[in-house]
Amino acid sequence: MNMTDHRAPWLRITLCGAVLALSSCVSPGGRMPMPANDVITTIHRDGDDLLTAGLGGEGLRAIQAPAFADPVQPTAAELRRRAIWSSWRGIADLGPTGGYGSTYGSLANVPGREFSSLTFLPNARHPHRVLAQVPDAFDAQKRCLVVSVASGSRGVYGAMAVGAAWGLPRGCAVVHTDKAAGSDYYDVDAGMGVAIDGRVSADKSALAFVPATGAGNGIAVKHAHSQDNPEADWGRHTRQAAEFGLRALAMAFPDQAPFTFDNTRVIATGISNGGGAVLRAAEIEGDWLDGVVAGEPNVRVEGHGSRALYDYTTEAALLMPCALPALGLPAMPNTAKLCEAMVADGVIEGRDLAAQQRSALAKLRAGGWSDAALVSGATSTAFDLWRAVAVTYASAYTRSSIDAHPCAYRFSAMEAGAPRAATAEERAAWWSDGSGIPPGAGVHIIDPSSAGEMGIEGLRCLRGLWTQESDIAQQLQAGVAQTRAALPREGLPVIVVHGADDGLIPMAFSSAPYVAAARAGGRDDVRYWQVRRAQHFDAFLALPQFTPHYVPLLPYVYAALDRLDAHLDGKGRLPGDAVIEAKPRAAGQNLRVEELAIPR
Repeated sequence: MNMTDHRAPWLRITLCGAVLALSSCVSPGGRMPMPANDVITTIHRDGDDLLTAGLGGEGLRAIQAPAFADPVQPTAAELRRRAIWSSWRGIADLGPTGGYGSTYGSLANVPGREFSSLTFLPNARHPHRVLAQVPDAFDAQKRCLVVSVASGSRGVYGAMAVGAAWGLPRGCAVVHTDKAAGSDYYDVDAGMGVAIDGRVSADKSALAFVPATGAGNGIAVKHAHSQDNPEADWGRHTRQAAEFGLRALAMAFPDQAPFTFDNTRVIATGISNGGGAVLRAAEIEGDWLDGVVAGEPNVRVEGHGSRALYDYTTEAALLMPCALPALGLPAMPNTAKLCEAMVADGVIEGRDLAAQQRSALAKLRAGGWSDAALVSGATSTAFDLWRAVAVTYASAYTRSSIDAHPCAYRFSAMEAGAPRAATAEERAAWWSDGSGIPPGAGVHIIDPSSAGEMGIEGLRCLRGLWTQESDIAQQLQAGVAQTRAALPREGLPVIVVHGADDGLIPMAFSSAPYVAAARAGGRDDVRYWQVRRAQHFDAFLALPQFTPHYVPLLPYVYAALDRLDAHLDGKGRLPGDAVIEAKPRAAGQNLRVEELAIPR
């Protein structure tokens, strides 16, 4: 990886901050792009590439992450390669029978350049990462730019398997954003964080994230501790990334400049939180965006049965362990204690455990959970994902500092159940290995009620922030309200793709209400694909217990992008709504395109 134009990132931030009042860093729309000499440019050719960092399909499928020559001081190139490996592994089914790269998708060698920077929204405390990938084989006739937004709270490479995998092999440039989340963790004890190239530094002026307070201890996580409530600005992050992508294209091909929203096709895509982000971008007025494909989006609208992520996540954290045995699924450890606690709180009823489990199941069903969503949601229960999401989002929605979580949670390295200082080796890998939401990459949740069974008191506190009327609960509810989506711009083509068995972001709470609201508002260009036997995590399909039950969602996202692109080319109409009867592959058999039943 060769680097040019790499003015020190701390100088970039200082300069833009200093001249913000003079507007020389602000675009006509009031957004704050970075001037060309404040962008890091890297070249990826000859054994390296944009899509797989030179790993190819074989390297991406390797069980072990690409090693660092020096585990304490990895190079920027090593960190990038490992971040791309981690991003692919966290999103796509790369298993030997999954069909990725043969039945669907591409792992092509795509040489080109990357342009990366930090950019701010007005009034934000912290920047978000933007990174444009410009292939050498950019299609100068078509001039297309794909905005690929990271899923979950992942870093800037978090959507490599989504927009980049579709756009780069066909000659489109792709621009990414971490939407002000990501794995720019900060070690409060050591006073060290992550610089723009992923390396750890003690120079605070060089870091992508430094928490606003030096109090407390442990590890600060950007999504939780930025005090910006980044989810409220997902749409603006997406728009600003598109602006940066156009600027990067002008840097890459000055003889073809200018690149503008009028002369360059811009398509936004993402899954999960990335899907929610592109739907938020779709509501921003102006003809800057040509089309949107949103996969399994975390989106909330007014009415139509929509529920906030925080609402159903905290509900699931308390009720799902108790309810799952009533569906014939294995009981989690200490389930009985949790059921008893919910009876004591008046949430469920029943004199014995079986009756309590049936009551919990009835409560979830009454709230809109389908049995299919509950079955696949059991995975999130087993992985403690409900608590992980709730802890991070509670801090984000209340804009709490690292030492002021509303339920007294914090993050730290851990050993033998007790917090400890992070090691230099752990810190070095945070940026490449972290998902943006602990636990993971050596960062753990420190539960204030860990001495009790299953951390029940902490879970009760998290749920109370949604159901109660305390000052801090009202603050959280106000933060959630800021994330509500509006209708897409009239006339904008939007295709929403969602798995009917999604147990993390159930359709009934997210995409179905969004589409219903869009239809009620006269947005006739919104189309909806519901995929039977698709759940939330394609990456899980490489596990034998998932293979015979589920199909991947990514093939349908790519197909929707194909159909949208053809429509914009004038070569076809937008697809109609579809309920897709997909068929999982048999154990030991390769996935076949016929089983996917992709609409044609």
